[in-house]
Amino acid sequence: MIIIKTEQEIQMMKRAGELLAKTHKEIAKMIKPGITTYEIDKFVEEYLKEHNAIPEQKGYYGYPYAICASVNDEICHGFPRKEPLKNGDIVTIDMVVNLDGWLADSAWSYGVGEISQEARKLLDVTKKALYIGIEKAVIGNRIGDISHAIQTYVESEGFSVVRDFVGHGIGKKMHEDPQVPHFGKPGRGPRLMEGMVITIEPMVNVGKYHCIIDDNQWTARTIDGKLSAQYEHTLAITKNGPLILTDQGD
Repeated sequence: MIIIKTEQEIQMMKRAGELLAKTHKEIAKMIKPGITTYEIDKFVEEYLKEHNAIPEQKGYYGYPYAICASVNDEICHGFPRKEPLKNGDIVTIDMVVNLDGWLADSAWSYGVGEISQEARKLLDVTKKALYIGIEKAVIGNRIGDISHAIQTYVESEGFSVVRDFVGHGIGKKMHEDPQVPHFGKPGRGPRLMEGMVITIEPMVNVGKYHCIIDDNQWTARTIDGKLSAQYEHTLAITKNGPLILTDQGD
């Protein structure tokens, strides 16, 4: 069941989204060779606590950290660790903020130091794919219109879109209906209505779209060891078009 939010509820989610965006801006200042994702995780937990918010992911089905930190060939759900990031790495930091019971979800990919031309193109294409999808998030369109626009663009750039993980509705729970795939045919799926709040979060691989799951039963990585990136926003469907609740002003 798709849960329609009131304007007041959307504003509550926007407050959570603004805090999440501020957190990402702080993380961006930290990303450099030598930093560990474990340090970033501890920073996020304390930063949210200082702002009277909760890292919603921690404890979700037993997940032990405040963030997901996925490095290089890791697609998503990477565990923070004490191994320092190296020059040339890329890392995706994904988190869900709970502020006064309302949630916001956003992932952002970062280059560490000087990254390769291939890695830079991957980040640029993935980020652009997110915004191409958001452009289709208007009243009257269907979920498939978002999916198709993202897939068409990503594949035109020579990359692939992950199938195993998708966007979703969000509100007081992290995962609500509808699912929002980043691949598919236009004109399919639920119709977008005012008051829906969803995430769009394309995960894009340099090589094949298939993934394998690590022994920790959480971390997904590319089947061929090639790079993967992800960008994600939470957005509301409004009569004035999509309202990005996790906007960083970029």
